Amino acid sequence: VEKYGKDKVVQIVTFGTLAARGVLRDVGRVLDLPYARVDQIAKMVPKELDITLDKALETSPEFRLAYESDDEIRRLIDISRRLEGLPRHTSMHAAGVVISNAPADDYVPLSKNADGIVTTQYTMTTLEELGLLKMDFLGLRTLTVIRDAVKIAIESGKAPADLDIEKIDLNDKKVFELMGSGKTDGIFQLESAGMKSFMKELRPENIEDVIAGISLYRPGPMDFIPKYIKGKNEPESIVYDCPELEPILEPTHGCIVYQEQVMQIVRDLAGYSFGRSDLVRRAMSKKKHDVMERERKNFVYGDPEQNVRGCLAIGIPEETADKIFDEMMDFAKYAFNKSHAAAYAVVAYQTAYLKCYYPVAFMAALMTSVIDNSAKVTGYIHTCRQMGIRLLPPDVNSSGSKFTESDGCIRYSLTAIKRLGANVADEIVRERKTGGEFTDIKDFISRLSNREANKRTIENLIKAGALDSLPGNRKQLMMIYGYVLDEVARDKKNSLSGQISLFDIVDEETKKSMQIKLPDVPEYSKEEILAFEKEVLGLYVSGHPLEAYEPLLDKNVTATTADFVLDEETDQAAVKDGEFYVIGGIITDKNVKTTRSNSVMAFLTVEDIYGTVEVMVFPKDYERLSRELYEDRKVLIRGRASAEDDKDAKLILREMLPMDEVQRTLWVKFEDKESFDRSEEKLYSIISEYDGRDAVTVYLSDKKTIKPLPASKSTGICSELVDKLKEAFSEDAVAITYRPVKWAS
Repeated sequence: VEKYGKDKVVQIVTFGTLAARGVLRDVGRVLDLPYARVDQIAKMVPKELDITLDKALETSPEFRLAYESDDEIRRLIDISRRLEGLPRHTSMHAAGVVISNAPADDYVPLSKNADGIVTTQYTMTTLEELGLLKMDFLGLRTLTVIRDAVKIAIESGKAPADLDIEKIDLNDKKVFELMGSGKTDGIFQLESAGMKSFMKELRPENIEDVIAGISLYRPGPMDFIPKYIKGKNEPESIVYDCPELEPILEPTHGCIVYQEQVMQIVRDLAGYSFGRSDLVRRAMSKKKHDVMERERKNFVYGDPEQNVRGCLAIGIPEETADKIFDEMMDFAKYAFNKSHAAAYAVVAYQTAYLKCYYPVAFMAALMTSVIDNSAKVTGYIHTCRQMGIRLLPPDVNSSGSKFTESDGCIRYSLTAIKRLGANVADEIVRERKTGGEFTDIKDFISRLSNREANKRTIENLIKAGALDSLPGNRKQLMMIYGYVLDEVARDKKNSLSGQISLFDIVDEETKKSMQIKLPDVPEYSKEEILAFEKEVLGLYVSGHPLEAYEPLLDKNVTATTADFVLDEETDQAAVKDGEFYVIGGIITDKNVKTTRSNSVMAFLTVEDIYGTVEVMVFPKDYERLSRELYEDRKVLIRGRASAEDDKDAKLILREMLPMDEVQRTLWVKFEDKESFDRSEEKLYSIISEYDGRDAVTVYLSDKKTIKPLPASKSTGICSELVDKLKEAFSEDAVAITYRPVKWAS
């Protein structure tokens, strides 16, 4: 816009159409049919590319049966068939921009969308036919991640000052090993569950493998994955239809993977020119079947007028030429442009390289890039823990406005604290750089303006742990910050009016005695600290309420909340519609609703360490469990997944079990009886602080003997108790076991 002018650069409109499943749901809504019934019918339509209702009637027996046996459903489908394919709504093309040499409205009609952005009223194909210049500008968040990671790695001293990501070795074995390990969270294009699994199977050994992997892992080309992997592992199994194909398909182990290969085949086998081969590629990718059938004749027999010799001219049999063309047609529907895949593969390799050699800097940059998405940040925090990277809470004396590296750990960003804002975070960093570190809460408040240091800001900083490096624990600071704010405001007012306070004229010793006294109170409990962090950061930093239940979750959970979220690449959730799963988490919200039949049901939000999922509790189950379902309860839930198009999946509750009702045992390990005897009183003192019915067992490792403690020594297992025992004895001295969970059905 700056270069060519606002009136000459416009976005491009796209028309969303009524697709097979969507049109059924829209028509069902207008006909006032029950949602659950319409949803059931819509899910009978196979999930295939370019599926139509007519095709679904031919290929889906259950869809055909519903159509033939139910008049209401027949009417729904017949109306939908008439409307299918019509424009439903307009939206803006993700990357397409038209640039013209004169004001765009000289050439095409324009319109404004709901956000006030000017778009064309013609779609991209019409614009091309009019001869206008259409450019695609694709912005990738990952490029910012790479830039920031390099900067953090250099600033932390972990990377050489001259590190240039464009000049790294593209044949590093360690990087390819990481790509094939499945530990690819955060690596561009390779972090979905399906892609992790594919990479573990593919075991890339060079950049060509990564380019092919990115091209193949999409609906359609996925069918060729087994053939590609077999060809890679067993080169002797590859059979070429004619010798001329070998040099073209050898790099991809006998498979047609790229559009460029289609162009090369028609050039080398049938004598097409470069320009004409590109027209064939375009016709194939745009699925122009009439054009393709004309080109089949040219490919097989040639066309002297078009200067195309054809396959027959160089001795390729008609049957073989037809077969090759059919394979090209079959693949070209989904063919990927290799130059595009290569660019993506290089970006994927660069992120893998940074994760391999500078993991802390990479994860810090990655979390900064999703700072506004607490679910993503939570997922990456879990990845950091798996990688052994410690996450430190925000700190006014250490944090920046982004996530940073600090002594091999990641320091949380100040900007991520709710209601703090980038301006306040930047001002804190600027003041620290110019005036040195903050010494106490009064010094901190005094050095910021009234606008930056208000009650809400200071309270949120304390709750987030950002003032932990100053004297006083969080509870002490919460009790005095209001008084300090008032005192600082009074001092500033007096100094403006020229008044001198007693503090200004006394000596340093007296000043120290006049400092604000911290009340003598203990720190908040671990649960309270975590609750505050969740409130102001949107996630837990110094731990997680489910930590103590990890062994229980590991043994029983079959799906996490992340499995219910739509995958960015495939637009599908990992869970399968109608299948049963067990999730484990905390009920964070409960919404009770009355149905049309005057029954009561509930919608729960359940949170685990990855994010949240919606759980539906139908009337029959809610009546049975209503008293058991309340906020902050830690539960295991077994239920059936409900997955719709373009929406995160939900879980329909069938059974529920509170985690604290699962019988568990706390194990404390000692070297021998003597060491236990020496520590016995200390152990009893710690476990007696926590009420509960959890059994305690002592394990003596020298003779592998087990000593269950009497019921009078039962305790209440929680993360705080576990931390205290680990601190008192050793990190590996404490373990928790659970009795296996048995579901009723």
